[in-house]
Amino acid sequence: MYLFTIGILIGIFLPMQTAINSRLRVFVTSSFIASTISFSVGTLFLGILVAITHGVLLPSTAIISNQPLWIWLGGILGIIFLTGNILLFPHIGGVQTVIMPILGQILASMLIDNFGLFYSSHHPLTFLRLCGALLVFAGVIVSVALPSILHHDKLAAKTKESSLLLFCWRVFGIITGSFSAIQSAINGHLGVILNSSINAAFFSFLIGTIFLWLIVLIKDRKSLKNLKSSQIAWWNWTGGLLGAIFVTGNSFLVPHLGTGVVTVIVLIGMIIGSLLVDHFGLFLSPKHPVQLTQIIGIIVMVIGVGIIKLL
Repeated sequence: MYLFTIGILIGIFLPMQTAINSRLRVFVTSSFIASTISFSVGTLFLGILVAITHGVLLPSTAIISNQPLWIWLGGILGIIFLTGNILLFPHIGGVQTVIMPILGQILASMLIDNFGLFYSSHHPLTFLRLCGALLVFAGVIVSVALPSILHHDKLAAKTKESSLLLFCWRVFGIITGSFSAIQSAINGHLGVILNSSINAAFFSFLIGTIFLWLIVLIKDRKSLKNLKSSQIAWWNWTGGLLGAIFVTGNSFLVPHLGTGVVTVIVLIGMIIGSLLVDHFGLFLSPKHPVQLTQIIGIIVMVIGVGIIKLL
């Protein structure tokens, strides 16, 4: 149960990181710069931990040369997932920007477990595991989409795009979500190779930070001057710490529980964290009181996880 608790806790951290980064974005006027600062802080934090616990930041050349190329690409997949959400929001709206990537995460994690991809533990996709995954996704729908439906909010953004183009954006959301599950599987195996979840998380963050800085220097270089704003509070810089804990936790849990179980447990934590941020208006976010349908959705998700893991 302590592994399940860790999964829920790190899942709670992710929406809190998002709330912190969103507040930072208000001052820097760039999603990419806010994400870059978050990744940079996380990389620095993990680098210090690795230096203290292992003394060496990067793996040896022998380890790098003897491993397949894909094992070092977890950070890039994380950037694609992050950028994908930024691109999706204006086209399909906030609700579907949450739902479509989550669907991709669940589908990809179950396939990874079923076929033992990326050297993950083999967990066959039985009928009960499939039912559990469907229940988890149903819980997400109830928690995220149903409140909007009951309040007559549109699930998609106001757009003149064709139905075909909207369908393509939704498929794109599912694909980017699958990259998040693949990243967890890759980082989990990398943690086994390096014999350290912290090392794996550091390397993933380092690669992601390098690519984000390249994007910022090409696209948003002029907005960097906004980092000097005196309105930025100290806690606006802490999102990367929560992100570092999230990635490290995933790297630690995947070898023990499998990608599928970790994905759905973390999703429960993410939904709980989102409700906490909304209900209490944490990190100066707008307040949105928790509704009964959202609590029911979490209960349905917990039942789904129980079926996946216990039956």
